[in-house]
Amino acid sequence: MAEVIWTEQSLEDIQQIADFIAKDSLVYAQWQVERFLTIEQQLSEHPYSGRKVPEINDDTIREVIVGMYRMIYYVNSSDKVSILTVHHSNRLLSNNPWISMGE
Repeated sequence: MAEVIWTEQSLEDIQQIADFIAKDSLVYAQWQVERFLTIEQQLSEHPYSGRKVPEINDDTIREVIVGMYRMIYYVNSSDKVSILTVHHSNRLLSNNPWISMGE
């Protein structure tokens, strides 16, 4: 099983998403955060289960779609995965702070 590491960026993304949803519903905000967290188990057991990010031609940069969000992660090795960012699928990936930081 791979160790799953949440980057500071990914945790900030989830917090911002939860804060936004909570303006309308605390229940749905909590539900969405739980959906993100359940992906951790999937990635620890199957690091390559997500698809390759179409905008980035790199087999180690992958994503899992969770509702309207793209959880983008890096497969460091067969025993380590880093979740890089959680990005709304209606927004351009090029506008994501993770991209502008140079990955």
